[in-house]
Amino acid sequence: MQMSLQQRVLYYSTLVVLALFCVLPIVVIFATSMRQQVQIFAEPLNFLFFPTLENYRAVLTEDKFDRYLVNSLIVGLVSTALTLILGSMCAYGLARFRFKGREVVAYTTLMLRTVPLAVLAIPVFMIWNEWKLVNSLSGLILLYVAVNLPFTIWLLYGFVLQIPIELEESAVIDGCSPVQLFIRVLLPLLAPGLAAAAIFTFRIAWNEFILALVLTDRHTRTLPVAASLFITDMGVDWGKVMAMASLIAIPPLIFTFIAARQIITGLTAGAVKG
Repeated sequence: MQMSLQQRVLYYSTLVVLALFCVLPIVVIFATSMRQQVQIFAEPLNFLFFPTLENYRAVLTEDKFDRYLVNSLIVGLVSTALTLILGSMCAYGLARFRFKGREVVAYTTLMLRTVPLAVLAIPVFMIWNEWKLVNSLSGLILLYVAVNLPFTIWLLYGFVLQIPIELEESAVIDGCSPVQLFIRVLLPLLAPGLAAAAIFTFRIAWNEFILALVLTDRHTRTLPVAASLFITDMGVDWGKVMAMASLIAIPPLIFTFIAARQIITGLTAGAVKG
């Protein structure tokens, strides 16, 4: 159905407003990171100012940024890889094997993802403390795998259902073992779903704050926790906080733009009910 001129104007005007609404926080964060502390608290606020990179220099050179960056990369990449491996196998089992309660298990995995992460902080800390996993990157990785696994299973479950089972039967006839079938046949076909799951998994592991704050120390902090160090009894150094926030936002934004088409394809396929 073709839209009239007024409908098109209203449609694109709405899109522009929504885009500005989404972009505005990013612009504010970046602009604040380029101001000196005096300029941030100046009254009235001056929208015309001489930008400075002092906040970025301080964050990158004086505040152990490299250590926190390495910690975040290790936690984000390793937890994402483990989540995709386990999630793809679980999704395949749910989609292909028929057993009583299969639908209940599939829907329950998605419901588990709705649990707020803040609720898990105290019980997870007590359990991890008993298991000697507090203040370690392995403990944080294990937790993020558990947190992200339900959504990954649900997403890939719907995607596996769209793969014709005849392809698997043909591969078996040609002599593929179960491992070869999974690696050579299924994983390439699951690529869009894996890309979508990887982006969402990595974003959560990269940006999460509450659990990382509770379970890490000064040696195992991630970047979001490091950003909180600029909040002291003397006040908040908003310039450095926003500089850190800008740097933290760069990797997820790059990955999202690169895999945008894969995300749309994966979510569309994953949304189909079995």
